Amino acid sequence: MKNIVFAIGSILIVSVVVLGGCQKKEPAAEPQSPEAEKAALQAADAWLQLVDSGRYTKSWEEAAEYFKNAVPQDIWQRSTEAFRKPLGKLASRKLKSTQYTTSAPGAPDGEYVIIQYNTSFENKESAIETVTPMLDKDGKWRVSGYFIK
Repeated sequence: MKNIVFAIGSILIVSVVVLGGCQKKEPAAEPQSPEAEKAALQAADAWLQLVDSGRYTKSWEEAAEYFKNAVPQDIWQRSTEAFRKPLGKLASRKLKSTQYTTSAPGAPDGEYVIIQYNTSFENKESAIETVTPMLDKDGKWRVSGYFIK
């Protein structure tokens, strides 16, 4: 699987897994899983605090195995610094949506929660962050995908 890095205008989007914004093809809805969503939200919030504070290496270390296998640490460090630093400090982040799913294009079957936030940064008033925690092999929720639009 290739890592995808796109430059769109002045925002760089790093997508580790093809989950954010992807909809399942079949019309049937995924089962609700409030416990999974709550645990995934906690994992995403803790991970985002690392990214917000510029601790990109630590965010890589705390990510899901799938994430670490897809993106080498040095690439994550450089890419994240390149696209986050110009945005400036976090001004606000509000939960927009959560979606529990067990299947996603380009990713192995498992448990995922696709989380979107309406986010404002010092130098970008309006953005949507998509963070996708997955239930890792050790039973802990960890981030497997992240991008900013």
